[in-house]
Amino acid sequence: MNSVFKALSDPTRRKVLGLLRQRPMTAGELAEHFDVSKPTMSAHFAVLREADLIEADKAGRVITYRIKMSVLEEALFGFAQVFGLEVKATDQPNKDTDTTTTEQLS
Repeated sequence: MNSVFKALSDPTRRKVLGLLRQRPMTAGELAEHFDVSKPTMSAHFAVLREADLIEADKAGRVITYRIKMSVLEEALFGFAQVFGLEVKATDQPNKDTDTTTTEQLS
């Protein structure tokens, strides 16, 4: 879980996850949203992959990233439990990841 929170600690990586929540995107499409170098973006992608928050599909020279909501939800559930927050899964699957969304009850 530490690698997940390390990944989430950076605002650029949080924005990448927000963009990927909308739809899978190529590395180039994602990079268009940031004013940083390609190596810097690659480093952010590596941290997110290491935390298992995103997966990458390579087709030729194009890499397409998609968010792995189940991993993010598991980390957030664990974090909520540490602070005694009640969280439940709803019955609405996420259209891109086939996982459930969460909502806070407290």
